[in-house]
Amino acid sequence: MAKRLYVVLLIPVLVALSLGAFRVKRSIDTLQDAEDAVRVAQLVQTANKYASDVINERDVSVVPLLKGKRSDSAIAKARAITDQDRKDFDSAVANMPRSTRLLKRVAAVRTGEKALTELREDAFTAKLPGVQTEEKYHLIQHPLMELSNELGFGSSNQASFGRTLYALSLTQAAESLTRAIGQRVLVQDRDDLADGELDVQLATFRSYAYLQQVALQEFAGAGTSEDMDRLDQAMDTARKKGESLAAESAQEAEDAGKPFVAPPPLEEMIQRISSGATAEKLAAEGITPESFFTASTLAFDAYRRVEVQLSDTALAKAEEISDDARRDALVNSVVVVAAVVLAFLLAMWVARSMTGSMRRLRGAALDIAQTQLPALVEKLSQPRPHPVNTRVAPIPIDTRDEIGEVARAFDQVHREAVQLAAEQALLRGNVSAIFTSLSRRSEALVEGQLHLLTDLEKNEADPDQLENLFRLDHLATRMRRNGENLLVLAGEEPRHRWDQPMPLIDTVRAAASEVEQYERVQISGIPETLVHGRAATDLVHLLAELLENATAFSSPRSPVRVTAAQLPDGRAMVEIHDEGVGLTPQDFAELNRKLADPPTVDAAISRRMGLFVVGRLAERHGIRVQLRPARAGYGAIALVMLPYTTLAEEGAPAAYSNL
Repeated sequence: MAKRLYVVLLIPVLVALSLGAFRVKRSIDTLQDAEDAVRVAQLVQTANKYASDVINERDVSVVPLLKGKRSDSAIAKARAITDQDRKDFDSAVANMPRSTRLLKRVAAVRTGEKALTELREDAFTAKLPGVQTEEKYHLIQHPLMELSNELGFGSSNQASFGRTLYALSLTQAAESLTRAIGQRVLVQDRDDLADGELDVQLATFRSYAYLQQVALQEFAGAGTSEDMDRLDQAMDTARKKGESLAAESAQEAEDAGKPFVAPPPLEEMIQRISSGATAEKLAAEGITPESFFTASTLAFDAYRRVEVQLSDTALAKAEEISDDARRDALVNSVVVVAAVVLAFLLAMWVARSMTGSMRRLRGAALDIAQTQLPALVEKLSQPRPHPVNTRVAPIPIDTRDEIGEVARAFDQVHREAVQLAAEQALLRGNVSAIFTSLSRRSEALVEGQLHLLTDLEKNEADPDQLENLFRLDHLATRMRRNGENLLVLAGEEPRHRWDQPMPLIDTVRAAASEVEQYERVQISGIPETLVHGRAATDLVHLLAELLENATAFSSPRSPVRVTAAQLPDGRAMVEIHDEGVGLTPQDFAELNRKLADPPTVDAAISRRMGLFVVGRLAERHGIRVQLRPARAGYGAIALVMLPYTTLAEEGAPAAYSNL
């Protein structure tokens, strides 16, 4: 046996052969993936140009079409550029990898493209008014913009390119919409508008201006410092060019003997247009359709330049990775061939030394370590583990030599590992059962208390006593929520859920009513969005925990503000602002990590049970919760991003509460 073990020292050479073959295959697979990544980057590059030019076509067409100049040369030129972009995109699609995700995204683009010819004929007419025209163009542009999310192969920062590029494209799209709507507000005759239509246009104009700021924040969070420097330089160049154009216009007006009013910066233009001032007043301040279009176009082009730089960088990175993968595949192939020759020569000198027992031991050990034990631990680690057979089958080796002794030792290690996993699973199950039992018992008591308080409130005429009863009722409601926290810790779901969609405003109000200092909660700007009944109960619980945290860790005299917005991609975002003492960046990072990936229940959970419950509830419905520092330097902002899967379509029957 000793001699055989000495000979086994030469076996790593043979093992290197198999590993080398695997390495070559992996290198070839990596090369294929890298080349696919290059084609995806080329597709994204053409898609971004297509998306940018199609919304630019819309914006350029606003004033001529509203004035009835349907054959204007600017429109024809913009449409020609879009048509060429479409051909380039078709070529990139023909060369792209045929993955399911990419085919699905391209199919969404094709769906929007089908309406382009009809859209051009009816744009900004009575048949297709301004808002509908803008939405139709958005149906073409948005799927193109979403292709940026398919970037992400190869390097540590490559995955962030897609998110960064998407955020910048969203910023550009919001800028484009404000440009289109702003021109329409400045050009159209307000006497021809229906009642309330101007207010709707201005509200839409403001919402897209706000969306642009949100998208810029997302870009800042996803991008690198170099990306922010690129954007700052592009915007600075745009400002200087705007000042130069204004100076040229002033000189031309002076030479012609005409009055000239220098237009204000773009941000002030947006604020003045949002105020609803008349076109005459705005013109007196230098805000005309031409000046607004020029200023907005400079910002639009600045975003586009940075977008092109990002897409070019992504393509260059992908090509660099592809070249490295091609070189690695070639080198690995040469090395493996040399190793095969060397291993063959060595094999001629090495006899077959490994017995059947050693092969069975190796196979059984690998099967236990890589398959049986991980699968068993995974099953026992579930919140509700299914019955699992924890009996350990011994390795089928009966020899009394060193191999047999290793087999028996491995069997003992296997038994100890299985026993430890089973004990931990039993402990977790007992803790969850205790949580569930305590919650169910307290739930019954609280429900009984609430029914009793309701009866007492109905029969109480004394205002002071009635106020005390209301306070007891509110306290019991909070006790019920704390009991439901135990169900969340135990992995259980509430017994009762809404069976119909609930308005988002009602979910926010319901959450505020469960907070001790509910009078400090200020709710405003909640859109008319419906929440699916299956998610409404957990969303109320989630928001209540965040509001409780906001009121508990801020001054009793400061308000806690709750706002929300409906995003163009179908999602909704709820924001909770408090004015607390604030947290360090390390605290924010740690809390956001726990919110994104709730840890296993242990003693440390008791210190931040509310945030743990929020993380569990968010994970249940795919909701994204993130804490950010407030702009003022103190306090915090809790962002709750609701995916479209938690929202109901408009027109669905809603369950309205009496809050």
